[in-house]
Amino acid sequence: MAQKNYLDLKKEVWETGICSGCGACIAVCPADALSFPHGEMVTSPVSSGYCKQATDSVACGACYAACPRTGPQPEETLGTYLELLSARSASEVPYAQSGGAVTAILAHAFDAGLIDAVVTVSEDRFTLKPSSAIITKSEALISVAGSRYSWWVPLLAALKTAVVEKKYRRIAVVGVPCAVQALGKIRTSDNDLLRPYAKAIRLVIGLFCTESFDYSSLIHTQLQVRNKIEPFQIKKLDVKGKLTIEKTDGSSTSIPLPELEACIRKGCHSCTDFTALDADISAGSVGSPAGMTTFLIRNTTGKAFVDAAVQAQKLLVKEGADIPAIEKLAKAKIKKNRKK
Repeated sequence: MAQKNYLDLKKEVWETGICSGCGACIAVCPADALSFPHGEMVTSPVSSGYCKQATDSVACGACYAACPRTGPQPEETLGTYLELLSARSASEVPYAQSGGAVTAILAHAFDAGLIDAVVTVSEDRFTLKPSSAIITKSEALISVAGSRYSWWVPLLAALKTAVVEKKYRRIAVVGVPCAVQALGKIRTSDNDLLRPYAKAIRLVIGLFCTESFDYSSLIHTQLQVRNKIEPFQIKKLDVKGKLTIEKTDGSSTSIPLPELEACIRKGCHSCTDFTALDADISAGSVGSPAGMTTFLIRNTTGKAFVDAAVQAQKLLVKEGADIPAIEKLAKAKIKKNRKK
């Protein structure tokens, strides 16, 4: 059977409104023919019109093979894991959302020579505007600690720069479930064009996620206009059945998610993965006390990175977390987004 190409991706994913916006197709396209246009609530990439396979009959199919929306969505809550922990950084991490545990693991991995780059999300501290970033030093991790992964960013598009241009070969990626699903497909694919990416990805940390918001719609329409909240007044955003906004003056406010429907990416309504099932380590604030992060260590790779940080006294952990609290949100996401 012939490989499917971007025309199939366009028909099955982009035109049906289920694109996650993860950016994987942009990263792996060998012709650099795919991109995200600038603008609010962009629902899917666009193509220059050229495709190695569709135009020149040269085997490719990389974009289709990497897409997290071309197969059935999972309906597991926690998935498989080796250990369930609550963790925090052994030292204070400025701006950390929940104890700085993920930052502690990555900073130690840099210092120990286990990784040479991290593909992650950064944000402007004043405007909160997000962007994808490639970090190459442990010190620089502090500048992105606490970045809001509730904003939509085509994170994996940066993999092309990291793998092809910069030629990093020990990359850690921190992303939400849709990006993690794409990385899972890349890691297990038999498509030759995806193998350089698969070999370069050493660690995948997935973040618990209910949905992602369009930056402009949420900031400009919902927060600035309707709630009179400026970006620089926001200390922390948290989504646990509602959007809770902690402000720098110590006050907080909450907005029910139904009031934010217009700010949520359309593709999020097709996602049923809350805990990033394909990650090496899944992490989130749900299930652990304030100031700590819940870790689902899913395989020996994830365990090795956590154990190394603990042994180096960079990470503090204790066994267990509130499983029912995690499952409650995971089941709610599945129920809300399951296709009938």
